[in-house]
Amino acid sequence: MNPQITIRLADQNDEAAVLDIIERTDFFRPVEVDIAKEVFVEAAQGKEGCTYQSYVAEINKKVVGWICFGETPCTLGTFDIYWIAVDPSAQRQGIGRYMLHFAQKKIEEQKGRLMVIETSGTSKYEPTQEFYKKNGFFLAAKIPDFYAPGDDKLVYLNTL
Repeated sequence: MNPQITIRLADQNDEAAVLDIIERTDFFRPVEVDIAKEVFVEAAQGKEGCTYQSYVAEINKKVVGWICFGETPCTLGTFDIYWIAVDPSAQRQGIGRYMLHFAQKKIEEQKGRLMVIETSGTSKYEPTQEFYKKNGFFLAAKIPDFYAPGDDKLVYLNTL
C-alpha cells in the first residue's frame, strides 16, 4: 500500500473535487453523475437515516479518490459498494485497491459478511471487472441488456 494515501470521512467541502473526479473518469453518464452528487451530498450532510458511508482518499491533502458504501436495505450483513472512483491522473498507484480494502475493514467492523459491486459488462469496463477480480471479488450474476441493449449488468461478490 502507498503510505502517502490517507482516507478520511468525506465532508461537504469535498463535493467539487469528487464530482470532478467522477466526470473526468469518463465512465459515467450524466444521469449517473447526478446520482453520485445526490448520494455524496446526502452522506456529507449526515442526514438522519442515511446509510451511505462516504470517504475520500488523499495524497498530500489533495482528493484523489472517493468510495461510498453502505448496508444493503432489508439484508443482514450485506453491503453495497455504491461508488468507487480514482482521479484519472492518479490511477494505477494502488489508490482504488487501498480504498476497497479500507471499505472492507469498515464493513467487517460493522459485522458485514458480504460485499456487492455492480458494473457494466461492456468492453470499456473490462479493466474495472479485472480490478474487482484481483481484489477478491467473483462474478455472481449477469443480467443481459440491463443498462441498455448490449450493456449487461455484472454483479460481483466478496464473502467476508
